[in-house]
Amino acid sequence: MAAPAVPAPSPTTTPPHPAPPHPTVLTRARRHLPRLGALAFLAAIGYLVIAPLVGLQRLAFEDDARGYSAAFDSPDMAETLRTTAGMALGSLVIALVLGTFLAWAATRLPPRLRLLRVLPVLPIVVPAVAAVTGWAFLFSPRPGYLNAALRNLPWWDHLDEGPVDIYTLPWIVLITGFGLTAFVYLFVSAGFGNINAELIEAAQVSGSSPAGVFFRVTLPLLRPVLVYGGFVALLLGLGQFTGPLLLGRNNGVNVLTTDMYVAVSQSPVDYGRAAAIGSPLLLFGIAVVLFQKVILGDHSRFVTHGGKAFRSGGRPSWVAVTGILLYGLVALALPLGALVVVSLSAFWSGRIQPSGFTLDNFRRVFQESGITDAIVNSLVTSVISVAIALPLGFIAASLLLKGRRFRIIRAAVDFIVAMPLGIPAVVFGAGFLLTYSREPFILYGTRTVIVLVYVTLMLPFATRMQLSGMVALGDTYLEASRTSGAGALRTNTEIVLPLLRPTLAGAGALMFVLLTHEFTASLLVRAPTTQVMGTILFDYWANGSYPLVAAIALVMTLVTSVGVFVAMSVAGSDIFEKL
Repeated sequence: MAAPAVPAPSPTTTPPHPAPPHPTVLTRARRHLPRLGALAFLAAIGYLVIAPLVGLQRLAFEDDARGYSAAFDSPDMAETLRTTAGMALGSLVIALVLGTFLAWAATRLPPRLRLLRVLPVLPIVVPAVAAVTGWAFLFSPRPGYLNAALRNLPWWDHLDEGPVDIYTLPWIVLITGFGLTAFVYLFVSAGFGNINAELIEAAQVSGSSPAGVFFRVTLPLLRPVLVYGGFVALLLGLGQFTGPLLLGRNNGVNVLTTDMYVAVSQSPVDYGRAAAIGSPLLLFGIAVVLFQKVILGDHSRFVTHGGKAFRSGGRPSWVAVTGILLYGLVALALPLGALVVVSLSAFWSGRIQPSGFTLDNFRRVFQESGITDAIVNSLVTSVISVAIALPLGFIAASLLLKGRRFRIIRAAVDFIVAMPLGIPAVVFGAGFLLTYSREPFILYGTRTVIVLVYVTLMLPFATRMQLSGMVALGDTYLEASRTSGAGALRTNTEIVLPLLRPTLAGAGALMFVLLTHEFTASLLVRAPTTQVMGTILFDYWANGSYPLVAAIALVMTLVTSVGVFVAMSVAGSDIFEKL
């Protein structure tokens, strides 16, 4: 019997896959929103930083580069270039040696003397213009207090003046080096703090000597901070203005920054010549910034997170204690003491007469409307500038660390935010004076132009400090937040910013201190009716009112000290160690 026929199965038909929905205009716009935001941020900081420099260079190249001809055909230019380079290199050597030694010494203090670690930072609290005047009161050839005391020694009792002349280049270099030491100390101390103690212990267990541990483990891990701190000190040395202006001009010691100031303060103002004079500083600053980035490369290579913080492994050293105390005495106590004596005196002479001390100079500081207005202007513009610079720095740091999708934008932001550190403040001051004295933004004589200058100058500090904090945090917290489904905004507001609070407070405090000190750019953009503390002090210095200058300098120091105290109360006593 034949088997019944089985009907063939009907062929199965696979339903067609639905076509993917076309992205809507809103979806496409949302996808490009981060890039558009990054471009808008780049355009804003680009205009803020680059527009003043472009305006200056345009004038320098006008009329067949008349500005360059006027600047570099001068027979004194070669000497000015040599003096500028010598001052920068000399102060760099002093700052690197002293700053590194003090950072090492801070790790070898006995436990009960750990508070001395803050001593090398304190010279930052003292305004540069105040410190320079303090040194002048000590070592001015004839009425300087220490010079008068030294002339009582048997081998100098025949002198009528000296033996030290504070108005010469070597002493200006020394004073500049003392001022830069605190910055190098901060960078190197931060580098010590980021070293994992387990690496040190592993080297010691493997039989390395203390010198071997230092040169083979500690020093390589300090390379980024040494390179960065060294370049910062070099650039600050090249841009030094206060010391050469107050001390060097009387003795024919001219540097590029003081020549620029003369070009824009004379009548008629010669912006083209000023721009040409500043060009070597501009080009060298850009070259140093690029070189620094090649040397350092990826910052994350130097993160050594672990469970243990750095410990030197050595015994407490009284050499370290003595070194820190001696530095505090020379760099801090001596110039401040001279300011106190002169501020309490009716006039400045080589003799200290306690019976003649008076508070009249301080009463005058708080009674003269011009001085009180300058104090208020300094406080208001500094606070506003810090409030603007911090979020700008956070955005820039976030782009530098996480903006790998925007390689070109990130590279441009990295370069632009570094420019104010590489280019002297006097160049920006001249550029802002030119840019904002003309259409379309006529802001000369207002607080706004001072705020714009201050924000521009603080961009590298705000960015680098927050970037260092983000690098130290690592990626663990961010990855955990993303895994939990949090977006970028929630991750930043609820994870990153709270963890960065000490860094933000420290950055804000340091920027406030630097801005209340600011003298160089302020001197260029100030108007007779819009002064800040540094510029009003300079005017009284030029008029020879030295006791009043000392009183204003001490008030400046007090204001910045209060700012640091408030920040330390908010963020802890070790805020500067977390920068």
